[in-house]
Amino acid sequence: MRRRHKLLAWIIGVPVTLFVVLVSALVITLSLFNWNRLKPTIAAQASTALGRPFAINGDLGVQWMREPQSRGWRAWVPWPHIVAQDIAVANPAWAKQPQFAHLDALRFSLSPLDLLRHRVRIPTLQLVNPSVDLERDAQGRANWTFNPPPGNTPSTWTADLGAIGFDAGRIALDDATGRVKMAVHIEPLQQAIPYDQIVAQATADARTQAISSAGRGAGKTMGKDDGQNQPDDAAARRSSYQFAWTAKGSYQGAPLDGSGRMGAVLALQQSDQPFPLQAKLRIGDTHIALVGTLTDPVHLGALDLRLWLAGSSMARLYPILGVTLPDTPPYATRGRLTATLGRHGSRFGYHDFHARVGGSDLAGDVDYVTGGTRPRLSGKVQATQLRFADLAPLVGSGGSSTTAPPPAASDRVLPTQSFRTDRWKAMDADVSFSAGRIEHGPSLPIQSLSTHLVMDDGTLTLDPLRFGVAGGQVDGMLRLDGSTAPMRGTLKLDVRHLHIEQLSQRFAAMRTSLGEINGDAALDARGNSVATLLGTASGQLKLLMNNGAISRNLLEMAGLNVGNIVLGKLFGDKTVKIDCAASDLVAQDGLFRTRLFVFDTRDALIDVKGNVNFANEKMDLDVTPHTKGLRVLSLRSPLYVRGTFKQPDVGVHTGPLLARGAGAVALGVVAAPAAALLALVAPSHDTGNADTCTTILQQMRTPARR
Repeated sequence: MRRRHKLLAWIIGVPVTLFVVLVSALVITLSLFNWNRLKPTIAAQASTALGRPFAINGDLGVQWMREPQSRGWRAWVPWPHIVAQDIAVANPAWAKQPQFAHLDALRFSLSPLDLLRHRVRIPTLQLVNPSVDLERDAQGRANWTFNPPPGNTPSTWTADLGAIGFDAGRIALDDATGRVKMAVHIEPLQQAIPYDQIVAQATADARTQAISSAGRGAGKTMGKDDGQNQPDDAAARRSSYQFAWTAKGSYQGAPLDGSGRMGAVLALQQSDQPFPLQAKLRIGDTHIALVGTLTDPVHLGALDLRLWLAGSSMARLYPILGVTLPDTPPYATRGRLTATLGRHGSRFGYHDFHARVGGSDLAGDVDYVTGGTRPRLSGKVQATQLRFADLAPLVGSGGSSTTAPPPAASDRVLPTQSFRTDRWKAMDADVSFSAGRIEHGPSLPIQSLSTHLVMDDGTLTLDPLRFGVAGGQVDGMLRLDGSTAPMRGTLKLDVRHLHIEQLSQRFAAMRTSLGEINGDAALDARGNSVATLLGTASGQLKLLMNNGAISRNLLEMAGLNVGNIVLGKLFGDKTVKIDCAASDLVAQDGLFRTRLFVFDTRDALIDVKGNVNFANEKMDLDVTPHTKGLRVLSLRSPLYVRGTFKQPDVGVHTGPLLARGAGAVALGVVAAPAAALLALVAPSHDTGNADTCTTILQQMRTPARR
């Protein structure tokens, strides 16, 4: 029995001993092996895979050590820790620089057990002093696109890279297609900076920049911080910044410079290890600041940043962000930028944003989605305070940062700045906008505004388009088809219950009047500016005013020089009470003809006939007052209105004298076309107001064409 045990021990012990000896011999051999002998083989294999020369010009060494993060029996298996010195990757022949990338050293450890499963698992890849030259030429060829030889069969090996560690380095970009040229330098910080400290500094810097770009009002808006714009992930607050970077160059022809900080290790697959980012950029007069985290970049996972923007006009963000935005006054914004990135489309959200645009305060949430036929912008925007003058560039007036100003000596009165329809096809949009408090001028008392903006394949639609004006309401729709040349426009408006006394609070006679204004407009036009749209307009325009008052002072404040001169010649400087004013204009290619245009006052019935040409801004009107009873006007002959909008010519017809007591006759002449205005005799708070125009206009039944 004892001899049997000895035999069994010998049979088992010899192979085990032999295996240990062989493993030890293999470890000793690998430890003493000169790995530099493999450099030609590795370089050849890498060059074939990349499609361009790859070289290890320095030493290639391997050290075998146990991996501290391994557990159980795997902790006893030594891992190779590889260090390759002086690595270079060449550029294609067409590139300006000879090298695509250079590393002083590349360090990584390799899991040996995973190699048995044809899997290359590298927990961390450390780049030592990297230098990268990125280049794309005018033909669109990019040196970061590698071209391995065709016909290779798919490899059975898979790669698993956990994280990338950074060191001091340099990155250069020369992109002829995108017109971008810059150099970025990365240096280690003397000590790590906590996340919260970077956020506080970035917030203070953004507020200072907001004041510089958009005034002190923007400083108040940017200074508020309720904490809602902070990333939710607590892991972000545990991270720190260990490297600083600076950038200089140009973007789309504008000078670019920037600086920022970032973390030391970019976790490519672990979403619980966010990579901290901070940047402050200036591109032309646009300033961009951000601070936050990037997670799971290999699978294009998530971005969570605080974002500040400031500049002279939001339209200048188009070449930077690729988002079509309108021309605006100087602005500053702050908000939280989140992103879910994907290979076939991404979703960006700018939430809880607050903005100062000119003298207006805006807030809301918007989302930007890519991956479809066109990118799409959607969301809701509210104006806590809206200065109506800030909307002037949207309708092509008041100057524009992206269109040429009109000639200094122009005889035109209507705005001639062009809409930027060339950008309308860049994206679609679906945005709701509302403003509860509007700061307006004395001549345009708009109190509220709400609309639903839709941009679809170059066609802009505002429907519904609602204004609260002078105690009344304006409801309508505006459509501009920017996909055609020239642009086609459609406008429909219903004006109801505008209180005359609220039209100008600076005029005492208006404050004591109780009249109302109602009207309809239905116009089709074509053109790329307000001037050309009105100059080609066709349709109808109707207006009715009950029991109002008008004076030269009012017309002067409104800038209506023609009416000011006419009123002065007819009634002098006194305020004129108007029992009813009615107009029915028909337009064809910018020529507005009067089917009916009458003013009924206590002294006379004033009949206006003729046309107004918006194409050349010229007028040809005859103003005939018909006196009532024995009341005497300051003028005893009809008037004519000629000339242009800018230089009107108002004179007296030297032929016929005014006929006294002819009001009834004149009314009978114009009563028939007045039937189309019956729909505008709307119920009023004072029923007497409607009765006056009902009597004047008799039986009017045809509504405005819709």
